[in-house]
Amino acid sequence: MTADAVTTPGGLLLPLAVLVPFLGMIAGLVLGGRNAQRVAMVTIVAGVAIALGIAQSMLQSGDTLVYVLGGFAPPLGIALRADGLSVVMMVAVAVVIAGIGVYARGDFGTPDGVREARAPLMYWLLLLAVWGSLNLVFTSGDLFTLYVALELLTFAGVPLVCLDGKGETLRSALRYLLFALAGSIFYLLGAVLIYGECGTLDVALLAQSAQPGPVTWAAAALMTTGLLAKTALFPLHLWLPPAHAGAPPAASAVLSALVVKGSFFIVVRLWFDAMPALPGFAAAQLLAGLGAAAIIVGNVVALRQERLKLLIAYSTLAQIGYLFMMFPLAFDAGTGAFVRGEVLAGGMLQAISHATAKAAMFLAAGLIYAALGHDRIADLAGAARLVPLSVLAFALGGVALTGAVPSGAYLAKKLLLGAADGSGQWWWALVLQAGGLLTTGYVLLVLAHALRATADAPAPRVRVRRSQEAAALALAACSLLLGFADAVLPGDLVKSPLDPGELATLLVTVVAGAALALALGRRLPDVPAGAALAAIGSPIRRMTVAVGGLFERLDFALRRWHVAGLSLVVLTLLFAAAMSGAR
Repeated sequence: MTADAVTTPGGLLLPLAVLVPFLGMIAGLVLGGRNAQRVAMVTIVAGVAIALGIAQSMLQSGDTLVYVLGGFAPPLGIALRADGLSVVMMVAVAVVIAGIGVYARGDFGTPDGVREARAPLMYWLLLLAVWGSLNLVFTSGDLFTLYVALELLTFAGVPLVCLDGKGETLRSALRYLLFALAGSIFYLLGAVLIYGECGTLDVALLAQSAQPGPVTWAAAALMTTGLLAKTALFPLHLWLPPAHAGAPPAASAVLSALVVKGSFFIVVRLWFDAMPALPGFAAAQLLAGLGAAAIIVGNVVALRQERLKLLIAYSTLAQIGYLFMMFPLAFDAGTGAFVRGEVLAGGMLQAISHATAKAAMFLAAGLIYAALGHDRIADLAGAARLVPLSVLAFALGGVALTGAVPSGAYLAKKLLLGAADGSGQWWWALVLQAGGLLTTGYVLLVLAHALRATADAPAPRVRVRRSQEAAALALAACSLLLGFADAVLPGDLVKSPLDPGELATLLVTVVAGAALALALGRRLPDVPAGAALAAIGSPIRRMTVAVGGLFERLDFALRRWHVAGLSLVVLTLLFAAAMSGAR
């Protein structure tokens, strides 16, 4: 992100990307009723066009797009900036919002004979508010505007949890709100310290003026920890499983695929752009260590779930961990700073791949629930016959998350593994590979149940809309098509799926994943391998189940209020110590 503070050609599209969703929200609120959905659909079309226009403008100029608000340049004024990271994320979010919007027409249409319904009206308004808030996150050029965007995103995301008005989801929403506000306090306190020390909050100017010292270390530690709380990185995931699992499918998709990306993106801005030379290698190792713990714990607990939506929610916890694996790999020991390059590209590609795949999986899970009347994994038999496209969408999304060729996650893993090998940080390569095996395990576990034949095929509880299945399938396909991003990345990363090496890797991954599913899954699929394990491997099964139970108890303990609050304080101190100790 450059320090230029002059409006560039195409810069006018940046405030439009922020304002159009919010104007659509206001118009939907004023018009009300069925008009809210109509306004939202028109706004989605306009927003996608604006995102594509921003991408085209950047490709033509080849430089960062800038819009100076009111004509006052920073530090007195505010500038909106969109570099390559911003533009890619804006386009990805627009695509996901469009897919979710098509799906949500089936779940959040105003019922016939009703002038206005609370849940449909609020959903469409909140969807647009989330979109506008994310675009503000991606284009903000200073830490305080990022704070405002972050709060708008929080207050738009929290009500999505409790649209059904049930007591359980209201408690989950309140849990989310309170912990997110605690993260906001930490972030804002850090921003105040930075302003007092450097006299500016502009990201580009901070990159030039921020110097190592007790105040800046404390500020960076506070802001980082606050953002991790909003991202729900382990062990600060107190709110994520109940919020994501209890919300309606179209809301869960927004929360998991998009909302957590806002705070993650700000961490990237903070470490790579505002203070690239401040955190240091030790802090990066700590951050990746939290990501590694999220991958292992999240995946193991996902394998232990009985409900499909809760499995996907814990999968989100694990996938969030992948996003933070890039930080130590992007550290340049020669300059002592975090540098943009292939590693950052891999991390952001992982974020986009996760957004499309996880949105598809939540939407598919919602359709499976609608058809069967439940989402109990052990009772999914016949789902593939009732809603084949939904099961296919879940499978494709799961395959993309495992990092199979030619998905976007495959490219991301290749870039990160290459960086780990080149920097000698082999331990992160082991974590990445282990995470892929565990992900394969819970995907196979679900599919083994969903594809199982049943003597008396269940009748569909409701007939799902083809447009909803098409939306979920399209988002899942996007996560696979991201593999073609290889064309704009250096080197030849994507190999043919028929390459002997890729086939061998796939075979090992599937076999190891199946073994993990059989060993850790709460309910074994009714297949010969499961029967064999139950017959001859009961001691091993008892041991692995006990290990899985330990992970579940650890997760339960960490999600208690007093433990989560203590974790906030301890992590802040650890980050501050790691940053100061590296100097």
